[in-house]
Amino acid sequence: MSDEQDATTYDVRAVEEKWQPVWDRLDPFRADDDAVLSGAREKKYALTMFPYPSGDLHMGHAEVFALHDVIARYWRFRGYEVLNPMGWDSFGLPAENAAIRNDTHPATYTYANIETQYESMKRYGVSFDWSRRLHTSDPEYYRWTQWLFLLMHERGMAYRKNSAVNWCPQDQTVLANEQVLADGTCERCGAVVTKRELTQWYFRTTAYAQELYDCLDDLQDSWIAKVVNAQRNWIGRSEGAHVTFEIEGEIEGEIEGEVAEPITVFTTRPDTLWGATFMVVAADAALASSLVTDEQRPALEAYVDDVRKASDIDRLATDRPKTGVFLGRYAINPVSGERLPIWAADYVLADYGTGAIMAVPAHDQRDLDFAKAFDLPVRMVVDTGEPDPQETFVATTGDGTYVNSGPLDGVSDKAAGIRAAIDILAERGTGSGTVNFRLRDWLLSRQRYWGAPIPIVHCEACGEVPVPTDQLPVELPELTGADLRPQGTSPLGAAAEWVATTCPSCGGAASRDTDTMDTFVDSSWYFLRFVSPNLETAPFDEALARAWGPIDLYIGGDEHAVLHLLYARFFTKVLRDAGLITWSEPFSAYLSQGKVINNGRKMSKSLGNGVNLGEQLAEFGVDAVRLTLVFASPPEDNIDWADMSPGGSLKFLQRAWRLAGDVTSEVGVSPEGGDTALRQATHRTVREAEGLVESYRFNVLVARTMELVNATRKAIDSGCGGEDPAVREAVEVVAILLSMVAPYTAEEMWERLGHEPSVAQVSWPEVDEALLVEDSVTAVVQVKGKVKARLEVSPDISETDLEALALADAAVVRAIDGATVRKVIVRTPKLVNVVV
Repeated sequence: MSDEQDATTYDVRAVEEKWQPVWDRLDPFRADDDAVLSGAREKKYALTMFPYPSGDLHMGHAEVFALHDVIARYWRFRGYEVLNPMGWDSFGLPAENAAIRNDTHPATYTYANIETQYESMKRYGVSFDWSRRLHTSDPEYYRWTQWLFLLMHERGMAYRKNSAVNWCPQDQTVLANEQVLADGTCERCGAVVTKRELTQWYFRTTAYAQELYDCLDDLQDSWIAKVVNAQRNWIGRSEGAHVTFEIEGEIEGEIEGEVAEPITVFTTRPDTLWGATFMVVAADAALASSLVTDEQRPALEAYVDDVRKASDIDRLATDRPKTGVFLGRYAINPVSGERLPIWAADYVLADYGTGAIMAVPAHDQRDLDFAKAFDLPVRMVVDTGEPDPQETFVATTGDGTYVNSGPLDGVSDKAAGIRAAIDILAERGTGSGTVNFRLRDWLLSRQRYWGAPIPIVHCEACGEVPVPTDQLPVELPELTGADLRPQGTSPLGAAAEWVATTCPSCGGAASRDTDTMDTFVDSSWYFLRFVSPNLETAPFDEALARAWGPIDLYIGGDEHAVLHLLYARFFTKVLRDAGLITWSEPFSAYLSQGKVINNGRKMSKSLGNGVNLGEQLAEFGVDAVRLTLVFASPPEDNIDWADMSPGGSLKFLQRAWRLAGDVTSEVGVSPEGGDTALRQATHRTVREAEGLVESYRFNVLVARTMELVNATRKAIDSGCGGEDPAVREAVEVVAILLSMVAPYTAEEMWERLGHEPSVAQVSWPEVDEALLVEDSVTAVVQVKGKVKARLEVSPDISETDLEALALADAAVVRAIDGATVRKVIVRTPKLVNVVV
C-alpha cells in the first residue's frame, strides 16, 4: 500500500485527541519528591526557559520544546527521576501596554494568553509536570519575590541611590544597561534611549563580580562557548592600577596652589602615565559638576543637556566627533608633576571606573581624536617602530620600547614596565595595583505598574523601612486602562489610598515605594520555586532545593546569554551565602538553540514571512512538526522553515506506524534466533542513540531511527516476515526512540504492538554487546580523491595488511595506471587514500 493511500488510516488529529486524555489520566511525568529525598532514584532536573504569555506559541517555542523533550524523555528511559516543570514569566510591559490600548487590566490579557499557551503546550505533547505550574504575576509567587528582595536588603545587596540612568521615552521607564541594544535603542519598543537623573533601587551584583567571573571556568565544558564568552565579556575583568591625581584650583581668580579633593582613575596601562597630557571626566558624572569652576559651569550644564540625549552606545562610537568642555581645573601627574587640564566629554561614561580617565593620546585613538579636536599635546611614550602619532594622528597601540618615560626609558618588556610603574606609584603613595570590572550593579526599579511592588515604605522619621514579612505580599492596587499610562513616574504614585500607609517602625504616616521590580528579578529564582510551588511558609523547600538542584540541563535562546543567566547566577550565590541552598551555580549545563527563520530572514509580520505554528500543526500534525524541527540541524543552528518538509516527516511517521501493524509475533517473545543482521542493526542503533542524545546530536538520532525503520522494512520484505522476533525487537526500539520526538506516533505503535500505555514509562532497551561486534567492515579506497574500490575486511586488520590489500586490488591498479605512488594514507579499518 502506498504512503498516499495509507495516509487516511493515520488521522493525526484523531490520534492527538485520543492520547491527550490518556496522558491526563496516567500523569506519567509527575516528579516524585520522595524518590529523590530518599535516594531511591538519582535525579535529573530538566528546565527550558519559561515563556512570556504574548499570544499563542510560535515556531521558536515549538523548536525549543521539541529539543528539550528529547533529553527529558531520554532521562526517564534511563531510570532517573526527572523534574521537568513549566510556568509563565507573566509580569512585564507587553501586557501593560495592551491593557492601556484596550482599557483593561493587564491580568486580563496575561491570563487569557496563559490558558491559550497551556492548551497548546498540552497538545504539543511535551513531558511537563503540570502539577508544578506557576505564574510570576500571582500574588502567591511575587510574595516571595518581595521576600527575597528584603533578604537582599538585609544583607546589603539591595540599595537606593541617585544616578543618571537609561530612560526609554516611549515606555516611560528606566532600563538596565543590558536592556539597551547595541544601536542604543530599547530592547522592548525600539525607541532611542536617553539619560535621566533618578533615585533608583539596585542589586549589588558587583559584590560577586570576581566569583561570577571565576566560576565560568567550571562551566566552559558544559555551556556553549559563545555564551561563556558573552558572560566573561560583560563582567569584563581587567587588571591595572588605581592612580590618584591631586587637583589644583584654577590659577586665575583663585588662590594659587589651592587644592581640591584628589580624584582616582583606573587604568590598565599605568606604564603610560608619562604620556598623559590631559584628563577627561564624564560630563554627566557628579565629579564633573564638583570640579567645574563657576566661570565654566554654564558651559558644562549646557553640554550635559546635549550629552544626555545620546545613548551610551553612541557615546562610545569611535567615529563620533569628539566634543567637550574645559572645566577650568588642572590635575597633577603623580609620576611627572606635570599639570594636566581637566575636560568634561561624552566619550567617558559616568558608571565606568571612577567616571574619569587619564588621557594618553599617542596610544589611544579616542584620546588622540579629542586632542586633535582641542589642540592638546600628544607625547609618544612607547616606541613601536610606527610613525609618530603627532604627525599621523593614528594612535600606536602595540608593544615596544619606552621613551620619554623617565625611569622606564629603554625598557622593552610591557609587563615589567607595568610592574615598575605600580611600584613607583605605591612608593609615592599615589596609586596601587587593582582589578576592575565592566559589570555594574543591577538597576531593578521600573516606573511601570505590571510588576512586583518594591516592599519598602518611606518615612520622614525613619527613612527606608522594609515591609514586615508577615505583611507580604504587598499587592498591586486595581488600576486599568488610562490609569496605567505612565507620565514619567510610576502609575502607582497616583493610587493615593494604596501609597499612604503606616510606618512599620514608628507607626507614623509613611508612603509606599511606587516603583516595581524588573521582571528579570522574577525569573532569577523561578527554578527554585518549582521544587515546591505551593509552599506557603517559604519561597522554596530547602531540603527539596538541595535534593533537586542544581539544574542538570537548561535550554534557552542566545538572547538571554547575558541578562537572565547572569542575574540567576548572582541570585544563586547570594542565596548560597544566606544558607538557603548548597550549590553555587544554578545551571550545570546550558544548551542554546538557534532560531527558526524563513527564506533566510527572521520571521516578521512586516516582511510577510511569518509561519503560523497552529496552521502547520493543523496540516501536518504535532509529531511531523516536532520531527522536522529536531531533524533539521544541530540544536544551536538556525532552521530555515522554507527548506523544511513536514510533509516528508509525516510520510516517514506513517511508514514507522505501519511497521507496528506488520508485527505478528507475541508480546514478550525472545528475540534470540531472530534475523541476526536486523538484530545487529537494532542494537547498534540503541548504543549509538545513547551517545547522540548525551552529546545533543538529536538530528543524527532521528537519522539513525530512520535507518532502522528502513532496515526493518527491508528485512520484512526480504522474507523474514512479521513473525520474526527480531522484527518485533526492532519495531519496539523504533517506538521507544520515536517517543522522544514524536510521542503520538510512538504511543500508537506501542499499542499496536500489544503493550499497555505509556511507552514513555518503559525502560531503555538493553544492548547485547555480542551483537555490536562486526564480522567485517567496508573499507573505501580512494585514488586521487575518487572512490575506486570497496573492500570487505576484518575490523582488526592492520594498517600494513589493509594497504597491501588496497594496492593489489585490480580497480585500484587500473586507477594508478603506472603513476608513482607518493603516499598511502591508511585509516584502519575503513579508509585508504592513495596519493599519486
